[in-house]
Amino acid sequence: MKATEADDEMPAPAGPTGVRAIPKSIWALGLVSLFMDTSSELIHSLLPVFLVTGLGASALAVGLIEGVAEATAAITKVFSGTLSDYLGKRKMLTVIGYGLAAVTKPLFPLAGSAAMVFTARFIDRIGKGIRGAPRDALIGDIAPPHLRGACYGLRQSLDTVGAFAGPLLAVVFMYLLANDIQAVFWIAVIPAFISVGILIFAVKEPETVRPKGEARSPIQFKALRQVGPAYWWLVIVGAVMALARFSEAFMVLRAENVGLSIALVPLVFVVLNVVYAASAYPAGALSDRVDRRFILALGFAFLIAADVVLALATGIWMVLAGVVLWGLHMGLTQGLLAAMVADTTPQKIRGTAFGIFNMVTGLALLGGNLIAGLLWDVYGPSATFFVGAGISAVALVGLITLQKK
Repeated sequence: MKATEADDEMPAPAGPTGVRAIPKSIWALGLVSLFMDTSSELIHSLLPVFLVTGLGASALAVGLIEGVAEATAAITKVFSGTLSDYLGKRKMLTVIGYGLAAVTKPLFPLAGSAAMVFTARFIDRIGKGIRGAPRDALIGDIAPPHLRGACYGLRQSLDTVGAFAGPLLAVVFMYLLANDIQAVFWIAVIPAFISVGILIFAVKEPETVRPKGEARSPIQFKALRQVGPAYWWLVIVGAVMALARFSEAFMVLRAENVGLSIALVPLVFVVLNVVYAASAYPAGALSDRVDRRFILALGFAFLIAADVVLALATGIWMVLAGVVLWGLHMGLTQGLLAAMVADTTPQKIRGTAFGIFNMVTGLALLGGNLIAGLLWDVYGPSATFFVGAGISAVALVGLITLQKK
């Protein structure tokens, strides 16, 4: 499943390779993701513990909040992706999405109940939904086809640099501010607005890369007939993976469960995202030279191993080992899945294709989070991770079977 398999544009000739050959706007989009993720992870690395210990929420409530938030983002991506196809413009919707996320960040330090946190997460994820599919499609428009995996991998790596910088800053500020979580949340507002500024001034959208389409509903069967079985196979694989890969919030709760202090809990996200960032670009670049499905299968194997280790963990070092394996899984799958969506869809409906993919996987993630939270409350943390390992194993067997067909 290699680049330009389903593209309807003229194939671009091979050109220079390596990091220096990646367009400047891709680097800028990576920095946008870096600063926004720094902001988000400053908050999210502390949010599960804040909900459970500060606001008295249950693990099921955490799963509900995380699941509904991500499902909302995923469903919104269908509309924003299709709208970007219709308008022939991606950047405007990307700016709106990042801008909405920035203006909602102050709601988190103001929250005095789980319901208010739910509202803040809901609005924040609407912003993510608005920006997600247009941004991913914009990368596909800008990226040279022979560097597509590398471009998606680079953006994912820079995004993940922000994802470990945020928790690391959370640890520092928790120390400096005497464990005042809400004060740390206020600091998170700053990088969110820096992110929007970079997007507005540094990202250049290609001129007239696609014609404007006719107004249509978010999911139009005529458009969906333009994609082949490879795309729908990818949707199924992504959905099963999302069902098994519930929110990282449960790793944070697992670390706290085995005795890690609240002030140091964000280190879980630091370790996770250091590994994620270090592996995403190499995995994307490698996937430009080998069958992407092989790397995806390896990512499933790491997820199974991570779940088993986290289920059996009796101390913080075992939890951190599981977190490392989880980070490798993320690095080998997340940017790769985006590149594979771009591979298997025509350019003129690529935004719609990303939207549908994200909607289906987001709904699966909602189910996975609810199952994880329920298992945690009823049977304990080990059951949550063992079930995740089982679902991942079934998905891996299915992936291998499909590869042979």
